[in-house]
Amino acid sequence: MANEKEKLFSEFPPVSTEEWMEKITVDLKGAEFEKKLVWKTNEGFKVQPFYRAEDINGLKSTEALPGEFPFIRGNKKYDNSWLVRQSIDVKDFAAANDKAVKLCLKGVDSFCFKVAGKDVCKANIETLLKGIDPQKTELNFCTCAKHAVELAQILVEIFKEKNCDAERVQGSINDDPINRILTKGKEPEAWVETAKQLVEICAAYPNFRPITVNALSVNNAGSYIYQELGYAIAWGNEYLNALVEAGVDVDAAAKAIKFNFGISSNYFMEIAKFRAARQIWAQVVKAYAPKCDCACMMIAHAETSSFNLTLFDSHVNLLRTQTESMSAAIAGIHSITVTPFDAAYAEPEEFSEHLARNQQLILKEECHLDKVVDPAAGSYYVETLTASIAKQATDLFKAVEAEGGMLAAVKAGTVQDAVNASNKARHEAAAKRRETLLGTNQFPNFTELSNGKTPIAKACCCGGSADSCEKPYKTLVMDREASEFEALRLQTENSGKRPKAFMLTIGNLAMRQARAQYSCNFLACAGWQVVDNLGFKTVEEGVDAALAAGADAVVICSSDDEYAEYAIPAYKYLNGRAMYIVAGNPACAEDLKAAGIENFIHVRVNVLDTLKDLNAKLGIK
Repeated sequence: MANEKEKLFSEFPPVSTEEWMEKITVDLKGAEFEKKLVWKTNEGFKVQPFYRAEDINGLKSTEALPGEFPFIRGNKKYDNSWLVRQSIDVKDFAAANDKAVKLCLKGVDSFCFKVAGKDVCKANIETLLKGIDPQKTELNFCTCAKHAVELAQILVEIFKEKNCDAERVQGSINDDPINRILTKGKEPEAWVETAKQLVEICAAYPNFRPITVNALSVNNAGSYIYQELGYAIAWGNEYLNALVEAGVDVDAAAKAIKFNFGISSNYFMEIAKFRAARQIWAQVVKAYAPKCDCACMMIAHAETSSFNLTLFDSHVNLLRTQTESMSAAIAGIHSITVTPFDAAYAEPEEFSEHLARNQQLILKEECHLDKVVDPAAGSYYVETLTASIAKQATDLFKAVEAEGGMLAAVKAGTVQDAVNASNKARHEAAAKRRETLLGTNQFPNFTELSNGKTPIAKACCCGGSADSCEKPYKTLVMDREASEFEALRLQTENSGKRPKAFMLTIGNLAMRQARAQYSCNFLACAGWQVVDNLGFKTVEEGVDAALAAGADAVVICSSDDEYAEYAIPAYKYLNGRAMYIVAGNPACAEDLKAAGIENFIHVRVNVLDTLKDLNAKLGIK
């Protein structure tokens, strides 16, 4: 056997990085390596097309072990299990309890109960938790900050009455004053005193964490990954420092903090983010000199992002949330919530919640992602990404600390400005198709109608419009990436007349087919009807066919060279009887414009702005 192995290695000798680069240079045929193959990420670093063993030399992550400081490889040593969480908006406590009890039999072992502050009382919470064992099911609560202390006291009473083993009780209370500023523009009064009270009330239950860092809000506002992570660390440090200064033991303070992250569709980056998050937080807590390394362990929940959810072709959301939940699971997260696919336009019902639950159960029961600890460990690519994201996030954390800390930065509005700038940049990227939203700005469903679906309006905690309330501080812009395309498509649909675009395909077979397909996808993003064709012998034949079909727009599709021959005659023959569009940006474009042709669609235009302009020209406003 040894001889066979030696023979195998002799037949496949190692190849150096230099040899790989020589081969790549030849294959590029003069193109620049940096421009052609290196990915310049939004996170501020470059990703190479290939990685090798030397790229991870010296990285501390390769020396770390699962379940040990700095926890980069996860909090567990023997498996990769996580909790399946589902949120329940509690309006009727008996009904919410009945739903939760049934869900416990369907694979859910973690809940987030959203309870209105006015409804917080012991009788209601007892009704809500009837038949639910706090030792077997994680209990998380979201309520008004003014009632958080009252809720904590009630829960502790219930845990004692149920004779719960304190070590086995898991959960959290979503007390997060910084998140209130970011999302509502308001700061709760005496928040440090409230936080200290919560820690003291829950002190006997070390795995019940009453202080929360909702970095999820930053993610849902369209932040880049390094921003979500960097701000989350600064956020957690703000709470940790405030509690310690208020006299809370550092171990107790650190163990009282829980992180809620979002998960974007950037698959490998998200795996790296969660691994880096544990490492950075462990190092931050270590600087406070806790008595036990267990205080340095980050407990993090992950929820699939709402920023990239879409109203149209909404079942594609299932693909997005599936890969997102995979990222979090592989990265060793504590618990996961999969957002139902219809959350952008409807209050989720049993069907969409059922699918969301099963997405996680499939990852456990069929993919066995809960069996192997840190399966990404040792990957040259993921390890390098982890180190790169950790550096960018740490640099941002240090910048926030230099500004006076997270609270000071949020009050000054610098965090909101930075995240809102990312939101704007990502909307612009979607408008130009530099970021793809399948089914929205690329490859839309040509025949789909909204059927009454409209985006869920944002509401303030007071019950009024989110935009009408007085806000002493700046807030995050929570507009989803698809929102502008959806508004345009709904505008078209609600106009009462969907424009019909007819493809006048002529000339070179390959080019006319490619441009017709491109044009159909382009115009259908605005909800237009599109009619493709096999080809016409003359432009007159094509124009006549378009008018006979009742076309509102005629799109000529041919090759760049042939536009000089076909474009102007077709335009003149059409003679204003319908809108005229050229598919492409040919060398003769200036000549075409001089002849009066003004509409061109191609890969360099802003898709959203162009579609808005075309709608306006057809009187759709």
